[in-house]
Amino acid sequence: MTAYNNNELFNALSEIKAIDESQLKDSLKESEEKNIPFGDILLEKELINDENLGLVIGDLLSIPYINLSKVAIPENVLQLIPESVANAQRIIAFKIDSNGLHIATEDPSNKQILKFLGDKSGMEVIVYYTTHTKIKNALSLYSKKITTAFEDLIKESINTAKKAADEGPPIRKIVDTMITYANQNSASDIHIEPLEDSTLVRFRIDGMMHDVVSLPPELDPQIVTRIKVMANLRTDEHQETQDGKISFKVIYDDNKSDNLDIRVSVAPVVTGEKIVMRLLSEKSRNFSIEDLGLQSDAFKKVNAAYQLPHGMILATGPTGSGKTTTLYAILKQLNKREVNIMTIEDPVEYQIENVNQMQVNPKADFTFSKGLRSIVRQDPDIILVGEVRDSETAGIAINSAMTGHLVLSTLHTNDAVTTFPRLIDMGIEPYLVASTVNVVIAQRLIRKICSKCKTSIEINPSELDIQFKKYFTDVSNFHIFHGKGCDICNYTGYTGRIGIFEVLIMDENLRQAVTEKSNADELKKLAINSGMKTMLEDGVEKVKLGITTIEELLRVTKE
Repeated sequence: MTAYNNNELFNALSEIKAIDESQLKDSLKESEEKNIPFGDILLEKELINDENLGLVIGDLLSIPYINLSKVAIPENVLQLIPESVANAQRIIAFKIDSNGLHIATEDPSNKQILKFLGDKSGMEVIVYYTTHTKIKNALSLYSKKITTAFEDLIKESINTAKKAADEGPPIRKIVDTMITYANQNSASDIHIEPLEDSTLVRFRIDGMMHDVVSLPPELDPQIVTRIKVMANLRTDEHQETQDGKISFKVIYDDNKSDNLDIRVSVAPVVTGEKIVMRLLSEKSRNFSIEDLGLQSDAFKKVNAAYQLPHGMILATGPTGSGKTTTLYAILKQLNKREVNIMTIEDPVEYQIENVNQMQVNPKADFTFSKGLRSIVRQDPDIILVGEVRDSETAGIAINSAMTGHLVLSTLHTNDAVTTFPRLIDMGIEPYLVASTVNVVIAQRLIRKICSKCKTSIEINPSELDIQFKKYFTDVSNFHIFHGKGCDICNYTGYTGRIGIFEVLIMDENLRQAVTEKSNADELKKLAINSGMKTMLEDGVEKVKLGITTIEELLRVTKE
């Protein structure tokens, strides 16, 4: 049972034109046919993000919406509602003040539990609406800290250390707990590193590594073997690298689940075997192009570029800069029933409905170039190539863009303009590059200031690093923001990441310069004269808006 009426939600979203009308109607029909809440369908299809859906539903119910991920919940307030009751009723207490007890729930119509809480606490109960995802994440606060959770498991495991990993339940629990906690903390990667006297587990969260727990070294062989078994890798091979995949189901206290695809990499190091697991969750990732962080002008340029019927859209940047996320967000906008979309990827990170996705398989000699050749015989309208790695792939992609297809791909370059010399170095004729590339989106990911502990300080431009001073010459003193650190952001001052971009649109001057093989400096001057903002300039705008810090911008953009 949902707190809202499906038709009312449909009308509200239709009125504000938040989602394409045909997609809204299709989603409502699917909701009725599958007996799944309308909002869940919209989230599953990534037509709206969780917070915006919560705001709309809260408005419908005339109840304020609360984003629990931005609230620090004191332990004494959390414990006012027993864990069993909180999980069963999907409700959580998050604040007490002079007005009363503030609680968040995904079902404000449950008057019985609200009355119970009022009678039990002796306080006025102030009700807020929150979404299923936010309440689920908040309920994880009842769980013990990871170090505490491991203590009993470690003791149990040491007693059974001589057993094989696939026979010892404690090792299963340790690995499962590791993955579950990583997912709950929005980690992108788990690193398991064997040291001389311990095994260190680290999570990568918002692009930064965090030490999580140190395990006894005697457990390391069992953990490695257990993960190899889960990923269908050879357990008797210890001297070569291995890659595999795990399908893992995270079960939450409300009996709902989240499917994780986990890419596993095993590499021999001096002290043993290091394991890195990349967590890919289809439901938790948002591919909305509006949420990438493109400023208004850049957004309009990208929006115009992907509506062209043919040509190339290239996302560039180093590994881990969000290139694939950007292309998937664009692909989502292009994903209509009347077009045939084909992709060749390595690997297919997320499956997209109505998109035909192929995965590179080196063992079967199925490469990007061979896959791309196959795709062009499949009558595609839109083609996504995971990465242009070599001259053969580049040549086929360019040719496809010239023959009426819209081609999306990624390239490893430091900025937008170096895309052109790179393609030319791959053997592509300059006039072909100039005539097929529509837009280049260069990007990095930058951490956002934690909204819970954000505070401002006044500084003078003279105090800034030299490369930033020129952007603040019009003021004497001004305010910049930073995060003081709190329990929401694990005292880092940052939560989540956003992109900084430079969007280069091809015009006649640039086409001519590329054809003449002009160098990168000349191309950059032309691009800036045509209105391109550099990534540094985009980052400065985000500093001024209080989204990130100068220190973070310097870390990401410093050459």
